[in-house]
Amino acid sequence: MPGGRKKKPDHLKVLSGTNQPCRMNPDQPKARDGVAQPPEWLSERGAEIFARLSATLSGMGISSPDDLDNLAMLASRLEEVEICTAVIEDAGRVYETENASGGVMIRARPEVAMRSDAMRHSQSLLSEFGLSPAARAKVSAGKKEEENPFAVLDKAQ
Repeated sequence: MPGGRKKKPDHLKVLSGTNQPCRMNPDQPKARDGVAQPPEWLSERGAEIFARLSATLSGMGISSPDDLDNLAMLASRLEEVEICTAVIEDAGRVYETENASGGVMIRARPEVAMRSDAMRHSQSLLSEFGLSPAARAKVSAGKKEEENPFAVLDKAQ
């Protein structure tokens, strides 16, 4: 398995100001503009999370329907975090069971490990989309031009 950092997509290099011709891939495929729609296999709650994430990405100017699968996976994992958290809050982090000799054993509830795994995977996917503070700090989306309220006066002359 190769080591080192993941290759940064060219558009992120441009946004972060680190683009150099020798580091760019001129043949890199371009993602389509637009907002992805949630796939039918997502649950109702997963579709709500998907829509919220899509709106956030659209607001950042980086949404694409081509990211549907990764976005759906992220929404599903975030839903799993919610489900496991609800179970842990209701039933606790541990449970008691009896061992072969009749003694009481305290074991970690499986949902604790499941939630941890879903959180780790979610964090990785959030970072891929630039949806964490650290990931956002690495890029610059550029400033939108502010509309000049006096532009109307220039046109009137």
